[in-house]
Amino acid sequence: MIEWRANRPKWEQIADVIRERIADGTYPPDSPVPSEHKIVQEFGVDRGTARKVLDHLRETGVTYAVRGLGSFVAGKPDQDPTDPHGSP
Repeated sequence: MIEWRANRPKWEQIADVIRERIADGTYPPDSPVPSEHKIVQEFGVDRGTARKVLDHLRETGVTYAVRGLGSFVAGKPDQDPTDPHGSP
């Protein structure tokens, strides 16, 4: 369980945890990230908070959503998504 810092919203702290897991390879490119339900279970937050985490990660390009399937890691952090060869 995470130790919450009072000076930052919970959704930001959870997003940081997921970004760290992406960076360390726990969630490699194109793999699923936790669903709203799993975020609620793991972090003990409400669905609105979990939704905000997933929305933020998608809006910042960290993840992408596939309707009916969930959210997935967008790609290598140093990869230019417009470069088909994957060069930084």
